[in-house]
Amino acid sequence: MNSIKPYKGVLTLILALLILGITDLNSQQLSDYLEQAVVANPEIRAYELRYNVAQEKATEVNTLPDTEFAVGYFVSTPETRTGAQRARFSVKQMLPWFGTINARIAAQDAMAEAEYLEYVIAKRKLQLEVAQSYYTMYGIKARMLVLQQNKELLKTYEELALTAVEVGKASAVDFLKIQIRQNELEAQRRVLAEELTAAQIQFNALLNAEGSAPVRIVDSLAIPASDPEASLEVLEQNPELLKYDRIYESIASAEALNQREAAPKFGVGLDYIPVSERTDMMMPDNGKDIVMPMVSVSVPIFNNKYKSVTRQNELRQQEVEAQRSQRLNMLRSLFAEAQKNRNTARIQYNTQEQNLKQARDAESILLKNYETGTIDFSEVLDIQELQLTIQTKQIEAVQRYYGQAAILNYLIQF
Repeated sequence: MNSIKPYKGVLTLILALLILGITDLNSQQLSDYLEQAVVANPEIRAYELRYNVAQEKATEVNTLPDTEFAVGYFVSTPETRTGAQRARFSVKQMLPWFGTINARIAAQDAMAEAEYLEYVIAKRKLQLEVAQSYYTMYGIKARMLVLQQNKELLKTYEELALTAVEVGKASAVDFLKIQIRQNELEAQRRVLAEELTAAQIQFNALLNAEGSAPVRIVDSLAIPASDPEASLEVLEQNPELLKYDRIYESIASAEALNQREAAPKFGVGLDYIPVSERTDMMMPDNGKDIVMPMVSVSVPIFNNKYKSVTRQNELRQQEVEAQRSQRLNMLRSLFAEAQKNRNTARIQYNTQEQNLKQARDAESILLKNYETGTIDFSEVLDIQELQLTIQTKQIEAVQRYYGQAAILNYLIQF
């Protein structure tokens, strides 16, 4: 049988990721994981084997009915003019109506095409899950990095506070507040480390890899300046919809087969009867064996079964059309939701970018006041916490942007 059809989804996804503006390193890392998941994931392997079985069935249906062989022995040998009949040997082969076998192959090929699209859908869903899991890990890692940066910043504040306490410009309470804040950041970092460990195990499970296998995650991502254009019309090429088209075609092929099954069937055969020679007299054709060719016709006079199958096929096609329409509506809603969420993430990212610049300006003003002896460490800590909140929201916006972009890519790649 033919090997499974080439699958271009991974390449398409890589190109889409590059269009979205992801760094070459991240694109390479993610594409490697996508390819590894498709190759190693046991669920995808099961879909591939199911498709191979459907392909193999085309060979199964490309056959004639079983040939019938029969042997009979006359316990009481009938006497004929030319001698006694001793046994009977027969062979019979039924032949379907013209084109029936080709119709069976066409029907099975159509079913195999539907199974192939199930295989493609499973691949794309797995790739979507891998991509979103990857961006989840990125978000956790990026927040850990921000926490570490803020801890180092607090060390600077701690030195300033210690100096201020020594010269009487601040109280020991300010120094303790900074240490408390450091402890909180360390606790948050350790919680995120636990979350990252769990996320890596889940990610490796998708790749059918060891849970402790290291995962390469890009250090930083930024939202690109513009988004690629996406049209709802491309949804028509989504395998989830093409699957219904193939199912509809398979039903049509099944009906064509049903019409041929309802036609008469022919049979050809041969009977051979050995005859013993007569010893009591000599005559022409004495002991001549009997050879009898036969032709038979099987006519489905009571054909309500085939009429019922025709009606069932009509109803199934109507059902498939309704299912396709419903699925198209769901994909359109999912497309609109993902596009909205992606655009919202961009707005939130840009807003937090402005807020972060202003928070850093405020921090700079507060630290300059240290030179004049008017520093208020409570205000400094408030600004530092505000910066951390802004940075966290910005990371969440990036993670959400690429997660929604992955959904859009699942919907419109082909």
